Amino acid sequence: MSERSPEAATSDRSLRTLLAFAPIIFAIHFLEEAPGFVVWFNAHVDRGISDRLFWRVNLSALIITVLVAGANWVRISAGTLAIAVAWLGFLMAANALFHVTGAAVDRAYMPGLVTAVLLYVPYFALLVTRIVRSGALHPVIAALVAAIGALPMLVHGYRIVFLGTRLF
Repeated sequence: MSERSPEAATSDRSLRTLLAFAPIIFAIHFLEEAPGFVVWFNAHVDRGISDRLFWRVNLSALIITVLVAGANWVRISAGTLAIAVAWLGFLMAANALFHVTGAAVDRAYMPGLVTAVLLYVPYFALLVTRIVRSGALHPVIAALVAAIGALPMLVHGYRIVFLGTRLF
């Protein structure tokens, strides 16, 4: 861990810049996923979703991602970085696991798989590594926050892939 103080670490502009890429990465993932995800989902879950619900959920997620990145741009702190780790643990890390698991179980491409693996996984790993190395969050705290943030998506993904149900 860095010898810098948490106050100095959270003033690091590179963390702000890195977080500014989160909405862009999410949008790229959404563009890959959008054309086929509703069909994929409805083939797996009896109580399917509509295109409208898919768009509403993803636009809400984009707004939250912009707000999380924006909060860190305005005033970065250990608290705002923890919120970013929790949110992106949900949105990116757990979602990537969902896509990989869904594709493995189906033994076929799942819409969103490519960007989940090529963008979400390395971006989230890089972000958390940089936050920990900056001294803003202890590695155990970062891992715990990421795991807690990821939990709802992990449960939701498990229900979709293995039980054919959903949370909402």
